[in-house]
Amino acid sequence: MTRPTKTAASAGAPRLRLSLQLVDDRHRGVLGRAAVARWICAALALPAAEITVRVVDDEEGLALNRDYRGQDHATNVLTFPYASEPVLAADLVLCAPVVEREASAQGIALDAHYAHLVVHGTLHAQGFDHERRADAEVMEQREREILVGLGFADPYRR
Repeated sequence: MTRPTKTAASAGAPRLRLSLQLVDDRHRGVLGRAAVARWICAALALPAAEITVRVVDDEEGLALNRDYRGQDHATNVLTFPYASEPVLAADLVLCAPVVEREASAQGIALDAHYAHLVVHGTLHAQGFDHERRADAEVMEQREREILVGLGFADPYRR
């Protein structure tokens, strides 16, 4: 499913043009357009963004992770940033089977895990990284603040 949507910007909220593509639609009920837009907007520090969120199966997740990161396994989220000025442009790719397995293994609700990964990917699109410990601490603290603000538990406190 591909339907670009503009979300109305409330006072001070970022403008978001969201395309939500559910190639693997097993979690369609969890990934409502309004919820995904809310998660992204909560993580945006820029005034405007055009973001595609694509939810894929294991096969596509594996191919993308192998082709772009040299990793021979599907991963939970991949971020492809294209521009940051004047509008943030990025693709977030979430692998539904991986997200489902991780949520189950961690004993957390599927929507909470998706929210965390969408926030995580949106932060990556804005230049956040977690390769070095100091950078990881900054990124993880920002994720905590955003997710708690959205009504979810701290994703790093389990």
